[in-house]
Amino acid sequence: MASKCIWIDSAKSTNSYLSDIADEVADGVAVAARSQTAGRGQRGNSWESEPGKNLTFSLMLRPQGLDASEQFYISEAVALGVVDALLGKLPDGAPVAIKWPNDIYWENRKICGILIENSLMGRKINYSIAGIGINVNQREFVSDAPNPVSLWQITGDEVTLEPFLEQVVDAIMRRMAMPYGKLHADYMAALWGSSGRTYRDTATGEVFKAGISDVAPTGHITLLPEGDSEAPRIYAFKEVAVVL
Repeated sequence: MASKCIWIDSAKSTNSYLSDIADEVADGVAVAARSQTAGRGQRGNSWESEPGKNLTFSLMLRPQGLDASEQFYISEAVALGVVDALLGKLPDGAPVAIKWPNDIYWENRKICGILIENSLMGRKINYSIAGIGINVNQREFVSDAPNPVSLWQITGDEVTLEPFLEQVVDAIMRRMAMPYGKLHADYMAALWGSSGRTYRDTATGEVFKAGISDVAPTGHITLLPEGDSEAPRIYAFKEVAVVL
């Protein structure tokens, strides 16, 4: 599988750049910036990335006939594809996992952030732009982000960015072609903290311990709090947060 990857020297945001030319871009085309000056993460956060050291790119995805209510399929495919590519650079058994909804963690540290923006046509997804930032060769992080880590910090090895980008895109596109049942099973198996973590309800401030029961096609997570009398709790993104 040959990826179509376009490199540009600089962009404020590769998601915005790709959105501006979306009508001209085919499924599976990636735009990567060697320097991204205003990269966006989840919750409106910025993404720290030293120029020329990491992968900051956006990928055009055009799923056929996918309902807007099933959009989380895309998030699962993208996250699993990134995990597949990272595991190809790490020793066997490396503790790489997906922190719901789609951050990628090594142990308890974040190595990749993903921001997916969908364009709808009626009730169907017209296209999705997956913005992906992977910490690759950066040796030091200076922002107030709580727990970043890079491939170099884990392995001590430099990774050539251009072929690695193609490997990541190829892995994502393979995941996009999978049957949903298999994809979802793999996603659930790859979740970070599925057996139990401490959570905070962002509306009430309540802190509780729970395991992950399921994640719906809409992206809603079902948590099973500890204690036989506790009923399952269903949350949308931003309604609950892990207490690190």
